[in-house]
Amino acid sequence: MNKSTHSFLQSRKRQRAQQKQAPARSWADLILTNLARFGFLALVLGVLWSVWSVAEAHLGEQLMATERISDALIDPTAGQYALTPENIEKQVLVFNLNLREEELAQPAGTDPRPRPFTIIPGDAARFVAARLQSQGFITDAELFNLYLRVTGLDRRLEAGNFMLADTMTMPEIAEALQEARFEEVLVTVPEGMRAEEIAERLAENYVIDGERFLSAVRQPRSLSIFNDYDFLQALPDGASLEGFLFPDTYRFPVSASTPELILASFLNNFEDRVGSDGLIGGNSGLSGRDLLNLAAIVEREAVQADERPLIASVYVNRLNSNCLADVGGTYLQADPTVQYARGVAGNWWWKPQSVEEYSQIVSPYNTYLNPGLPPGPIASPGLSAIEATRNPAESIYCFFLATGEEGRHAFARTLAEHEANLRIYGYNP
Repeated sequence: MNKSTHSFLQSRKRQRAQQKQAPARSWADLILTNLARFGFLALVLGVLWSVWSVAEAHLGEQLMATERISDALIDPTAGQYALTPENIEKQVLVFNLNLREEELAQPAGTDPRPRPFTIIPGDAARFVAARLQSQGFITDAELFNLYLRVTGLDRRLEAGNFMLADTMTMPEIAEALQEARFEEVLVTVPEGMRAEEIAERLAENYVIDGERFLSAVRQPRSLSIFNDYDFLQALPDGASLEGFLFPDTYRFPVSASTPELILASFLNNFEDRVGSDGLIGGNSGLSGRDLLNLAAIVEREAVQADERPLIASVYVNRLNSNCLADVGGTYLQADPTVQYARGVAGNWWWKPQSVEEYSQIVSPYNTYLNPGLPPGPIASPGLSAIEATRNPAESIYCFFLATGEEGRHAFARTLAEHEANLRIYGYNP
């Protein structure tokens, strides 16, 4: 065998040896590759487990200001670690909510005044969330609904009336909706308020929309309860219920369904305290709505109860032409009637810089320009003013003016005496 042949045979042996060893190396590579993949999967699972645990613990610390509803959901010590579809979904929701935690603490607005919100029986949480957003209490209905689901508060929403403010956070609103409150509210209507002021007070206490209430006050004949009250039957066409909204403290429902529900309380009270009989008789010569008309002026003028009969007597004397020589007619010249005519929202009882301004207000309610009573009452008088007008003091006074001393007044029989009082009490001539 020559040398070249021997070299060739040796090369073939080495190739066969390498071919026998190749499968062994391929299996090793496969094993290493699979080990690498398994390690990566284990790493991913470990990360997911860590995120799960941290998210659940963090939620328990940061988001659970509300009463716990389900320990299995929010308490990481409750042992709910099984990788079931339900638990995985819960933890995904928890994780998503945790990412938006800062949004939960952002109120929808800056107005701290509470407003009414009603949950109707059977309302689903998602519908409640949508209405909260449409009314400006929250900015994101989906986030609010997510918070309710994670905390379990969606199962505890209570039907009824609530008072919420734009400045409340989502967790605060969610907690507030767990217990219906303010089903009723006490509202005090003091003597001498005009209908617009009463409407504002009712609206401020979330009883009824002010304009809706005023619309009913101004159209009493459209009310189904109108014929229930004898003292209203003589109202002239176009007359309102001004003067008949008896001042008192009332218990009203929040978010009243109809204006009639509220007006019935006022009118029932008027019927019980005054009624038709309280608007007749006496020595004033006035009855019915005319008596109530003058009583409203007396209510606005008098501060001290003992002066009401005297103030009423001045106006009755003027109406009866007992003051013609000094007044030049049956002019009441009652400041409150002009203030009523000139009043606007935010300043319902306008006051001039000088008495001369009264003559510049053109209105049928201006008793400086128009003789006799104004077209209707300017406010709601109390029982004391009504009785003082029904039975005024017997006097010959035609004038009075405020002295500035605890609401007292100085009375005069003639214009000369009145002018002297003006000087005494520092009024400009």
